[in-house]
Amino acid sequence: MPTRSARTLWAGGLQDGSGQVELVSSGVGKYDVTFPRRAADTAEGTSPEELIAAAHSSCYSMALSAEIANAGGTPESLDVTADVTLAPDPAGGFQISKIKLTVRAVVAGLDAEGFSAAATAAKNGCPVSKALTGVPEIELDAELS
Repeated sequence: MPTRSARTLWAGGLQDGSGQVELVSSGVGKYDVTFPRRAADTAEGTSPEELIAAAHSSCYSMALSAEIANAGGTPESLDVTADVTLAPDPAGGFQISKIKLTVRAVVAGLDAEGFSAAATAAKNGCPVSKALTGVPEIELDAELS
């Protein structure tokens, strides 16, 4: 299996510095990052949390499509959003305190119970979910449309 790479070039301190994240393996983009923008209520540029959300939503979508097929269903469409929350860490600094996966799906061949089981199995089996086990809460809101 392949290894994928990203690189960040950072200059300066936390509050006054800035960096640029480059998606090296694919070459699809470079993104500016700063801590003040990362901690702001409105997104102006990307952040590590948004990149984690992108990784989690895409990985979970793939895992869910596989789990639906394993259960005998056919995924027609999956709309997956990952919301990643950055918050102060009681031990100091910051932490990702919560991730919420929201799924609205059109699936043939599975009832609500079968879909729920597939959604939970995908949450537990997705490689990004596994990598994020240190997050205190990963919530799943999965419904058939």
